[in-house]
Amino acid sequence: MEKSTITLTRKIQLLIDVPPDQKNEIWEKLYRYQNRCFRAANFIVSHLYVQEMVKDFFYFTEEIQYKLADVKKDEMGIFTRSKISTTARVVFDRFKGEIPTDILGSLNNTIQSTFSKNKADYWKGLKSLRNFKKDIPIPVPARCIRKMKYNPDKKAFCFNMFAIPVKTYLGKDFSDKRLIMERLLKGEIKLCTSQIQLKDRKIFWLAVLEFEKEEHDLKPEIIAEASLSLEHPIVAKANNVGINIGSKEEFLYRRLAIQASQKRIQDGIAYARSGNGAKRKQKALYRTENLESRYVGHRLHLYSRKLIDFCIKQQAGTLILKNQEDKIGIAKDQEFVLRNWSYYELQTKIKYKAEKAGIELIIG
Repeated sequence: MEKSTITLTRKIQLLIDVPPDQKNEIWEKLYRYQNRCFRAANFIVSHLYVQEMVKDFFYFTEEIQYKLADVKKDEMGIFTRSKISTTARVVFDRFKGEIPTDILGSLNNTIQSTFSKNKADYWKGLKSLRNFKKDIPIPVPARCIRKMKYNPDKKAFCFNMFAIPVKTYLGKDFSDKRLIMERLLKGEIKLCTSQIQLKDRKIFWLAVLEFEKEEHDLKPEIIAEASLSLEHPIVAKANNVGINIGSKEEFLYRRLAIQASQKRIQDGIAYARSGNGAKRKQKALYRTENLESRYVGHRLHLYSRKLIDFCIKQQAGTLILKNQEDKIGIAKDQEFVLRNWSYYELQTKIKYKAEKAGIELIIG
């Protein structure tokens, strides 16, 4: 039976909501949590690999039989507890008192699940064992977020995360983040285990939310066809009605203009007035950081939204993306197209929006 819900992730910046003299202590705690997550994740995945490879490592005779299971539940089991508890106990004992056990438990469950999905590829040599980096996101179970409310004085949504007071910073929110937070407060959306990412002394909450799928009067027999072209980002047709979404001039030329502008700034850095080192010289470059990726992300979000709105208006319950393999092949052969057209990113945005609206997506 098809699920009636869909899980989406929203990236929301958080600010530490404590007096200035206490902020350094909070930052120290958060970076300690991140470091322990990094170390614990590598411990867990190493132990899982050894458990699966134990027979090859020790060259048992054919008479020896074993199972990666609790000996109390299976006579051939070689563990003193359940398989998932083995790695959990390793990191709990090693990092006890340094990090909340809720974080370690969530991290263990996630890595165990990912390892199980990929282990067949590990044995075939198709994938290498994952190596976790120091900037690993910190898992945040839903039960660790408490006392969420909207504070009109601060004009922000405030809550406690691991007993740390934080508030949201939405800035000029042109997306649906404020609406999502309001629905979360009302209990219309379920919060799942999420993550926080620490980057350049900023905190980003990667909130994982479970939505009810949108209900629209769609008919599966009505099929909308769409293709991604060079002249228009999306060309769609349904019920003998056609639509062109975006244009080369509006998307590609603007993107090239941003690239040219950044190149001019980079060339001019050598002639910028000195003082305060590299930071002073590169000040103009910092202002345009990620400008191109933000522009592309916004445009692709807009194009995919217009396509799904078109399907809903035409009551199309099925959407077919035609000749995608051919288009991606062309893009790979032509470096300019691959660099500037963002086929895969647009396809990804169409996919999750179609699922949210209850439209079946077929990629041809």
